[in-house]
Amino acid sequence: MAVVTPRIFVSHLSGSAVFDPNGDQVGRLRDLVALLRVGARPPRLLGLVVEVISRRRIFVPMTRVTGVESGQIIITGVINMRRFEQRASETLVLGELLDRRVRLVETGEEATVLDVGITQLPARRDWEIDKVFVRKGKGGALRRKGEALTVEWSAVTGFSLEEHGQGAASLLATFEQLRPADLAGVLHHLSAKRRAEVAAALDDDRLADVLEELPEDDQIEILGKLKDERAADVLEAMDPDDAADLLSELPEEETERLLDLMRPEEAADVRRLMAYEERTAGGLMTTDPVVLRPAATVAEALARVRDPDLSPALAAQVYVCRPPDETPTGKYLGLVHFQRLLRDPPFTLVSSIADTDLPPLPPDTALPEVTAYLAAYNMVAAPVVDESGALLGAVTVDDVLDHLLPEDWREDGLHGEGLHGGALPGGGVPGGGVPGGSGAPGGSGAPGGSGAPGGRTARDGS
Repeated sequence: MAVVTPRIFVSHLSGSAVFDPNGDQVGRLRDLVALLRVGARPPRLLGLVVEVISRRRIFVPMTRVTGVESGQIIITGVINMRRFEQRASETLVLGELLDRRVRLVETGEEATVLDVGITQLPARRDWEIDKVFVRKGKGGALRRKGEALTVEWSAVTGFSLEEHGQGAASLLATFEQLRPADLAGVLHHLSAKRRAEVAAALDDDRLADVLEELPEDDQIEILGKLKDERAADVLEAMDPDDAADLLSELPEEETERLLDLMRPEEAADVRRLMAYEERTAGGLMTTDPVVLRPAATVAEALARVRDPDLSPALAAQVYVCRPPDETPTGKYLGLVHFQRLLRDPPFTLVSSIADTDLPPLPPDTALPEVTAYLAAYNMVAAPVVDESGALLGAVTVDDVLDHLLPEDWREDGLHGEGLHGGALPGGGVPGGGVPGGSGAPGGSGAPGGSGAPGGRTARDGS
């Protein structure tokens, strides 16, 4: 009797936890690596791209995979902790195959790839892509209206050609639950072409959040591929201090052009920040802290800090100012910590519980002094006030850390260079990230089983 091998659609696997045989989590799946073959032969899967601690991405050969079940992958053997680097002959399944436009061989109709199915070959440890889930039509905003169907790999053509104008909806659906920092890791590891396509598909707020987590080179590259009007919209959606940092790395003419396209009030904040030295309180601060008038109540303050768009550091305290209650003209009176807001009745005036003894920082305060200030007073944010007593903004601990770490810390973080290298037995390394969760056709099968040792791989040192 023939053995039926279960099939798994790859969107089910996105973000799945990867475990060793002892049940210790190694990391999380971020992509699969495939080798496209000549003609209509199904591609062979070479291995997994697994994200371990500190967002290091490593390669795990498919010969190490002993089980694939809903929400988890089991591996065995010794893992090479060397950072994954894609080779020219390799294709990332999630990053490069999803959203690809292909043609159905039988009818010649255009279709968009929504998902692909993988299966383990009987009596072997090799895996291959054998099914493609597509939606008919030319793609674009109306592509959901086309008929969706699952076909054999050999029933479509177009994967071997370089794709131009590839969409990103299906790829983003598999990563929709990722935090901005984790999605930044996904973008960083894509090709420049694919990175630009994914960035174009993100809405302005999501792209702004992701840009803030990317290395400087990636930020400049992505911003440079956006139309000027959209680039200005994304800069407006970024935190003013992050937007100022990014614009300061661009040529002066380009910076001025983008600032002129931004809303005047948003551009004014960014221009103000760019006027300060980078490693000072003025250069580090954000111009959007929570500012309240003296007559505001604790209930109003709590309502303001509940804003989900506020970072935890900015939501940790509110600043009390005489009208106008905004930077940079409000007369600074004091601040109220979030903990204090929780202890006092809702009708209490914030002016009556404000901490007026804590000295604010002048805008020219150097970075080491800002660091010492936060450490000495156990603060996660500090007010920045000018000579006239007007509140200019607030310095948060995350911005201080950005400038205390090496300049390329984001690059190293995305590559995981902060970790020691070498080999690691399968397990003992906590993973990070949140499973991606896009639906997919068919069910998530469980090939399972521990095949015979050995197998082949196209990679060295595995």
